[in-house]
Amino acid sequence: MPTAANSPSKPTTPVDLNTALAAAPATLLDNARQRTIGDGYAGSLYPTEAWALVQNGEAVLIDVRTIEELKFVGRVPDSLHIAWQTGPAMIKNPRFLRELENKAGKDKVLLLLCRSGKRSAEAAKAATAAGFSHVFNILEGFEGELDPQQQRGALGGWRQHDLPWIQD
Repeated sequence: MPTAANSPSKPTTPVDLNTALAAAPATLLDNARQRTIGDGYAGSLYPTEAWALVQNGEAVLIDVRTIEELKFVGRVPDSLHIAWQTGPAMIKNPRFLRELENKAGKDKVLLLLCRSGKRSAEAAKAATAAGFSHVFNILEGFEGELDPQQQRGALGGWRQHDLPWIQD
């Protein structure tokens, strides 16, 4: 079974924004599907690819972080917010799937974003298992991975790619 590590047909590192914007949406989605074969959801996109799909009107961006994260860390303008987990204890939101269906619908291309791409992957698995057809995880998330100093923001992520974001 192909994986992100051994599939030669798609980028395994982030593409720059201009390349993503110039690519056909079908190509971006096909590459994302190839990165995620067997993971339980449609695919995984890099932040630049996700933004290109949103800009082209091909997808809906869903931020699954907590309301506290949106307020204190920042958020993507015009994205929908449906928390996968809530509060400081990070308790799974029992209404997540119902809210996702009501706000976005089961048949649209949905791109899920969290802090680093881990919670959004879990949310994508749950949504796919519940019958959502086209749920994609955004790799690297909003803040990226921890660097050697155990800080986020320098190793990937929505903000590090200079994509639009605001802070309330």
